[in-house]
Amino acid sequence: MEQQITDLLTQALLPTFIEVDNESYLHSSGKGGHSHFKITLVSDAFVGKTLVARHRMVQSVIKATTDGVVHALGIHTYTPEEWQSRGGVAPDSPTCAGHKGH
Repeated sequence: MEQQITDLLTQALLPTFIEVDNESYLHSSGKGGHSHFKITLVSDAFVGKTLVARHRMVQSVIKATTDGVVHALGIHTYTPEEWQSRGGVAPDSPTCAGHKGH
């Protein structure tokens, strides 16, 4: 699924940086699951767009692939300038309430 999401976003938004992390192993779905993803995406397509508009853009591109399968989706969207000012680092994902051991 990571590759499908990467391919769809790459084709639609022409990112200068993209990272799709399957974080399901950190949560109750366990290793091999496809329930929790973190997407970090840097694209000129986000210039002048609000955070909500950026997230809607990403969600509309991957909806057919993730609908009904993905429980949690962390989306981090940046323009190239924003990404550079962050030092090329996205925030860590929060711990899920359904994480094993909680």
